[in-house]
Amino acid sequence: MAPKAEAKTYEPQGAARFGRVRNSLKMGIVGLPNVGKSSLFNLLTAQNIAAENYPFCTIDPNEARCAVPDERYDWLCNLWKPPSMYPAYLQVTDIAGLVRGAAEGAGLGNAFLSHISAVDGIYHVVRAFDNDEVIHVDDSVDPIRDLETIQMELCKKDLEFLAKAEEKEMREVKKAPNMKISLVFTSTFEKVKKMLEASSFLLPYLPCLPARLPYLEENKPVRGGDFNSKEVELIREKLDNLITTKPVVYLVNLTADDFIRKKNKWLAKIHAWIQEHGGGVLIPFSVEWESKLWDLRDDEDGKKAFLDKTPGVVSSLPKIVVQGFKELNLIYYFTAGETEVRCWTIQRGTLAPQAAGVIHGDFERGFIKAEVVAFPDFRAIATSPSMGEVKAAGKYRQEGKQYVVEDGDIIHFQFNVTSSGKK
Repeated sequence: MAPKAEAKTYEPQGAARFGRVRNSLKMGIVGLPNVGKSSLFNLLTAQNIAAENYPFCTIDPNEARCAVPDERYDWLCNLWKPPSMYPAYLQVTDIAGLVRGAAEGAGLGNAFLSHISAVDGIYHVVRAFDNDEVIHVDDSVDPIRDLETIQMELCKKDLEFLAKAEEKEMREVKKAPNMKISLVFTSTFEKVKKMLEASSFLLPYLPCLPARLPYLEENKPVRGGDFNSKEVELIREKLDNLITTKPVVYLVNLTADDFIRKKNKWLAKIHAWIQEHGGGVLIPFSVEWESKLWDLRDDEDGKKAFLDKTPGVVSSLPKIVVQGFKELNLIYYFTAGETEVRCWTIQRGTLAPQAAGVIHGDFERGFIKAEVVAFPDFRAIATSPSMGEVKAAGKYRQEGKQYVVEDGDIIHFQFNVTSSGKK
C-alpha cells in the first residue's frame, strides 16, 4: 500500500500572521478628515450617511456590509438559476478622521483610535486631489505628509498598548516568585518598541520637517517586521490589540480627470512611501468619478454612454472590496444546487470539518467526508446544472478530515450525527 500523502498545511504570511482567526472580520476606512472616507463608504455599501465638507462630520462609526463581486459566483447562479442566492459579504466600518495629536486626544482622537482597534484591517484613504471647495485639515494637499501623520499616530497609540502590556507582565511576575520574564518576551518587546519609537518621537516636529528625511523612512508598522514563529505567537498573545499589525490597503482619491487619464503627480511618491513603510497594496480611485457612475445605476443607456466616453476606464470599487476581503485572509467555498447557490466564508487554511461547521455545527461534529470539485474543473467540464459530467471526467473527488479547503471549491459534505443519549 502506498504511504499516505502528508496533509497540506498553511502558514499565514505578512499581517495575516497577527490577525484574529474567525470568519466574520471587518475592514475600517481610516484617514484624515475630508479625504473621501464617508463618500467611499456610501459607494461601497449603498448607504446614505452624512458626508459633509467639514472635519468630524462622522463621529460614531457607521457599519454596513457589501457583497464581494465574483465572476465565479455569477456563473454558478446563471447555470443553476436557484430561487436562493447568497454571495460572500465584506463588513465595512466608516471611522471618523484622525488628526495630528489624536493619540493625546486631539480631535476626539482616543475614541477614534479605539474604533480602529476594533476592526481587523484598514482601508487608508489618502487625498491626492486639489479642490478649493473641500477643506483640508492642514490647509494644503500633501499625501506624503498625511501618510506620515496617520502612521505616526497609530504607532504612538501602539506604544501605549506596549507599555501597558509590559506593566501587566511585570505585575504577574511579582505575584509569582517562581515566574521569570522570558528572553523571547524581552527581545520581542524591544524589537516592537524600536519600530514604533522610530516614528512617534518625531510627531510634535512633523510640521517643521521635510517629508523625505532618512529617519522618517524608519517609520515602519509592526506588520512589516521580521519576526520568527515564537515572536509572532507572543505578539498574538500579549499584544493582540496593536493597530499596526493590521493589514492595510492604501486608497488614493483622485480627481475624475486624473482617474480617467491614470496619472497624478503624487502616485509614484505614494507608492515609494508605501514600499518603505511596511508595504501594502495601492489602489487609485475617484469619489468624483464613482459618484457620477453611481448616479446612473438605474439608467442603463445613460450608464453605457458614460462609460463609452472613456474606453478602458472601469470602477475601482470591485477591486477595493476584493482586495479588502483578501487582506483579511478570508476565502470562501461554494455550495451549489437546484435550491441554492451560496458562498461560505472561512479563513484561508481551514480544514474540511471546520469549513463544514460554518454551515452547521452538526456538519463538523458528524463529519464523514467532503465531496469536492475545484471551480475551474467544474466550469471547464459542466454544460448543465449537474455534477454528472464532472464525475464522469474523474474530477469529483472525496476528501477527509485533513483536507485544506481551497478558495472556490464546490463542496457537498457527508455527515452523520447520532443521538447524544441524553433524556
